[in-house]
Amino acid sequence: MDSSVHLDQIVMRFGDFTAVSRTDLKIESGEFFSFLGPSGCGKTTILNMVSGFLSPTEGAIRIGGEDMRNVPANKRPTSMIFQNLALFPLMTVAENIEFGLEVRGVARSERKKVSDRLLNLVALPDSGKKKVAELSGGQKQRIAIARALAVEPRVLLLDEPLSALDLKLRQHMRTELKEIQRKTGITFIYITHDQGEALTMSDRVAVMSAGKLQQVADPMTLYRYPQTVFAASFVGENNKLTGKVSSVEDDRVSLDCGPLGQLTGTTRQSLKVGEEACLFVRPEYLRRCEADTPQSLRMTINELNFEGSFVMMDARLHANQQGVRVQLNTDAYMADLTPGAEVSFNYQPSEAIVVGGAHV
Repeated sequence: MDSSVHLDQIVMRFGDFTAVSRTDLKIESGEFFSFLGPSGCGKTTILNMVSGFLSPTEGAIRIGGEDMRNVPANKRPTSMIFQNLALFPLMTVAENIEFGLEVRGVARSERKKVSDRLLNLVALPDSGKKKVAELSGGQKQRIAIARALAVEPRVLLLDEPLSALDLKLRQHMRTELKEIQRKTGITFIYITHDQGEALTMSDRVAVMSAGKLQQVADPMTLYRYPQTVFAASFVGENNKLTGKVSSVEDDRVSLDCGPLGQLTGTTRQSLKVGEEACLFVRPEYLRRCEADTPQSLRMTINELNFEGSFVMMDARLHANQQGVRVQLNTDAYMADLTPGAEVSFNYQPSEAIVVGGAHV
């Protein structure tokens, strides 16, 4: 059954405030799709429009090609998992899972079959008689998923469901969620401000800022080829160097970066000479070099932080005192890299992306 979701020219306004600017987006059937952005960017508003808790000011939501206008939330083929999970503490685990089916008048024997099947799916086969208070954070998360799946939604909506978990459990649940989505084959629409969650689990990610879609792409493309200054700044660590386009040849662009000199990178945009632009180079792409080599950046080390598999170096450029970050492999760490030392690092032009515009 088609479980695609089409945001058909939707706009959401609250009085004079536009929470979601005009958006046209097709989420494919069976896709794990994430909206990624900071608080207040409009991503939860979109989720509430898909679920039916809000009606778009303009445009329409289509699920499986069917217009959802005038279809109330309880009649839509969707189910939602909230940030606080909203499990019923006085019910058993099985009763929580079966609640939606009971409301729909499904017979007790059939409800038990469904809860047993879903408890197996979320790897908690012997937990049906437990109370919610007896469960760990990760187990509660899995029960919330099972309860949402019990009513057989075509689209599962997840509003930052992992935010209350500790780091190790969040990382484990990312794998669990992706596996559950693969097994069920239903469409997942996931809301998060955590780029690690979005990049790890999603087939595609929509980056949002101030109610507007900045870029929609698969995680690898989003990380390697951001198309806006905001996307490049928000997704992953990035060093931003600003300047004006001095030359363009195919996908290679050189920028006049003032005191930093001429720096070259690649682009997927049509940029013109004289246009303001930003060159982004990620910390892991900067390498130790001799002074005055192409694309070299002379800097003074401020601080080095050991983070297990790598060392993160914070430094300040000589030319303009701008802060930069460099990621060093632990086994390549050099004893002369100490706070106060003057060093040079460079990058390959193919590893830097140039994006039009100077501001987020």
